[in-house]
Amino acid sequence: MQTSQIHRAIVTHAHYRPPAAGGAFAHGSYTGPEARIETRRFGAVAGGNIRIQIERVGICGSDLGVMQTDPVTGCISSTVPLSIPDRGRVLGHEGIGVVREVGHGVTTFQPGDWVTLKSIVCCQQCVPCRRGHFNQCLQASLLGFQRDGIFAEVADVPAQLAVGIGDLAGTEPGRQAAACIEPAACALVALQSVSMQPGDRVLVMGAGPIGLFAAMLCRQVFGAASVDVVEPAKFRRRFARKWADRVHDVDEFLGASDSGPYDVMVEASGSLGSLDVTLRRMAANARIVLLARGVEPLHLCGVDHIVTNGICITGSRGHLGGAFENILSLCLAEKLPLHEVVTGVLQGLEAIHSTLEREQPLSEQHCKLQVRL
Repeated sequence: MQTSQIHRAIVTHAHYRPPAAGGAFAHGSYTGPEARIETRRFGAVAGGNIRIQIERVGICGSDLGVMQTDPVTGCISSTVPLSIPDRGRVLGHEGIGVVREVGHGVTTFQPGDWVTLKSIVCCQQCVPCRRGHFNQCLQASLLGFQRDGIFAEVADVPAQLAVGIGDLAGTEPGRQAAACIEPAACALVALQSVSMQPGDRVLVMGAGPIGLFAAMLCRQVFGAASVDVVEPAKFRRRFARKWADRVHDVDEFLGASDSGPYDVMVEASGSLGSLDVTLRRMAANARIVLLARGVEPLHLCGVDHIVTNGICITGSRGHLGGAFENILSLCLAEKLPLHEVVTGVLQGLEAIHSTLEREQPLSEQHCKLQVRL
């Protein structure tokens, strides 16, 4: 019989304030975010769920964004769909762990299995889901933002999110890679959305983890003719050189006249102020995908240039629909070294807490930071 258990977690609390009319974001009414290490009690595992002992987690920029506030309004500035109940919200959506218990009706996993996790629970009933567009599910619930995530010693999650990681669990590089599959799969979906082709000339704006995964996929999987990466942080520029033909500082890139033309641009920085200038570097029939979330509005003056050259701009969210499994297969075949983007592995919940509370940007010292629990 399953018994009550107590485990620790990082729980984020915030104050709710009724949103002002015409507010930009549905959750723009949360103020004063604060992360605490708390204990939580678990009863029996609910039907359809599995209980996982978390082995390691990745810290995403979206997690850090929940802890940042607008200097004018005081509200959480993150644009990710978010709900924080009175008991707080456990963040965290990238990671791996070991199954400890399974709920009624779960037959695909058993205790002892190593798994990684998808982060979007879809309803499978709405029109987008019935059309196969699971990432755009109208009733989607995001792990770590709209339901409790995995910044915890133990987490209960729907079994539909879990994917066995097989032999990756046997080595430290494999476990690092497995904990990166979620963001890498998001990068893959973005590239698929712009019909990435062999021989395409690619521009990646932003050398954070997803930008680097996009650059890596362009070279390792899609056969890009060239990959240019633009990044403001000196550390990440140095780190990006392995996966790019050319790496540029933002000011140097915008001031240059000899870059391009590009067939594909991946906007993974969230800084949209330079997009209008960058448009002029795009080839005819170029495709642009907006992947990073951010509070900065998008202003375009070069509409005539877009129309004349048949340039397509699209958005991308999520990793459902096969991308997760494809990334896992590439990792198992040792064709996609995701672990090489990991620049640090810290230890314990306390490390997650201090990272969420830190003021210095991670980009100055890290690309992908993971924490072993």
